[in-house]
Amino acid sequence: MQHDTAGDPITGIKWSRRTTRKVAEQLAALGIAVSKNTVGRLLKQLRYKLRVNRKQIASSNSPLRNQQFLYIGGQRQRFAAQGLPIISVDSKKKELIGNFKNPGAKWDRQPQLVKDHDFRSEAQALATPRGIYDLRANRGSVFVGLSHDTPDFAVDTIAHWWQCEGRLRYPQAHEIFILADAGGSNGSRCRAWKKALQDRICDPWGLTVTVSHYPPGTSKWNPIEHRLFSEISKNWAGQPLTDIETMLNFIRTTKTETGLAVSAYLIPQNYDTGIKVSDRQMRQLNLIRHNTLGLWNYSVRPTANVI
Repeated sequence: MQHDTAGDPITGIKWSRRTTRKVAEQLAALGIAVSKNTVGRLLKQLRYKLRVNRKQIASSNSPLRNQQFLYIGGQRQRFAAQGLPIISVDSKKKELIGNFKNPGAKWDRQPQLVKDHDFRSEAQALATPRGIYDLRANRGSVFVGLSHDTPDFAVDTIAHWWQCEGRLRYPQAHEIFILADAGGSNGSRCRAWKKALQDRICDPWGLTVTVSHYPPGTSKWNPIEHRLFSEISKNWAGQPLTDIETMLNFIRTTKTETGLAVSAYLIPQNYDTGIKVSDRQMRQLNLIRHNTLGLWNYSVRPTANVI
């Protein structure tokens, strides 16, 4: 196993790509008869451990990455100092609603039986959880859509959040700071995302919306990933999402020792895909790009005719 072993230079823990069965077969070829279970026990004594693939290597390493992270840090400090809301937004993995296997395990007397295949045609719905994490309040809001994950859906969830929670929590706020990934329905190059911010948040509520995008390949640094979505996944681990109400209940009962509380809403509205925003419509937006990395940092302000 000399050439099939890797290890941690700090802890001394080692691991191998060979299975215990293969090791037992090779030992048998050398005249040493042991079972694969015995091999497993011996490997543990030698400080080997089972390992899985870890998503840790960034697929993109932009030369502007560090500059953007520093700029985001400065923006967060500025908004926090003024008592303004800072929210992190993203979409969680789509979930099949029905008696399907959900990753994870739970303590129980016997396993719960689920369908042996995850066929979309057998699901009640394909749910898209779209989340908003309020960094200053440590509060999460998840909007479960049953249609497409479009820019209109993404902005509607922010508008719902502001109407139901944000304006009550920040009654004096005149500006919102949004942290978002660089792609998807809230992508930095997405015209429909910017137009929806203008039409559904800035003009109706008289708010300025400032957005900073994480560079490509760095979505794991978006706070919503590890502060909200991961906690929801832990809460429903091993539990089939048999219907929408079950899913909403698992989201609402997600809590942490640090005080996280989560609300959940159902958005049954249908959202069309493929909506285009023309050059003329873009020129009508009150969009101001920042001097620092304007593709990733910009503000959308209310138009002049807002009363």
